[in-house]
Amino acid sequence: MRFLKLLLALLLGLTAGTAMAQAKRDWRAVVTPTSTGTWVIGNPAAKVKLVEYLSYTCPHCADFVAESKPVLMDEFVRSGTVSLEVRHAVRDGLDLAAAMYARCAGPRNFAAVHGLVFANQKALLDKAVSIAPPPGGDRDAALRTIADGSGLTTLVRARLPKAPAACLTDAATRDQLIAGTRAAFDKIAGTPSFELDGELIQGTDWARLEPRLRAAGAR
Repeated sequence: MRFLKLLLALLLGLTAGTAMAQAKRDWRAVVTPTSTGTWVIGNPAAKVKLVEYLSYTCPHCADFVAESKPVLMDEFVRSGTVSLEVRHAVRDGLDLAAAMYARCAGPRNFAAVHGLVFANQKALLDKAVSIAPPPGGDRDAALRTIADGSGLTTLVRARLPKAPAACLTDAATRDQLIAGTRAAFDKIAGTPSFELDGELIQGTDWARLEPRLRAAGAR
């Protein structure tokens, strides 16, 4: 009987330890690609599922990321109660290059590249506006020109698992982004836009979104 009690205590201790470890896990480090080419940051089994349609050259998107990060990412996603699915809605060449680099970075560095681009958006855009496309209409050359000339390539190079040029010439990724963009703009009027637990919601500012997330169970 004493042995059984000791065994039960051990099992209960292991169960409690596992639960505590899960509760303390930083889910921001977990990034999962989906079959449709989108990326989920956080706990894939989170109770609250937030989808953001965004563009890397959209100033309002950058504002939202900066304003929401202390709570959305550093509390809700970190705790595992909210997952954030990133759906790219590409608007221009710099945006396409940034999205291709982010995807090329893979699960390990997707979130890092995503954050770097938004944190440096203004500097990238300031340089990009004066870049002339190369002659000849070569799409791959045009992407490399704007990525290199804007400073984007230098910004993210250390986070890429292969040569930047190889990331930008990945036709399958490019085609998936273009198809995803078309599908996005069939549903949304602009970026950023959000779906909460499968429902497209009105309002694109953090002040209105935060209470809805809390009401849905975000902690």
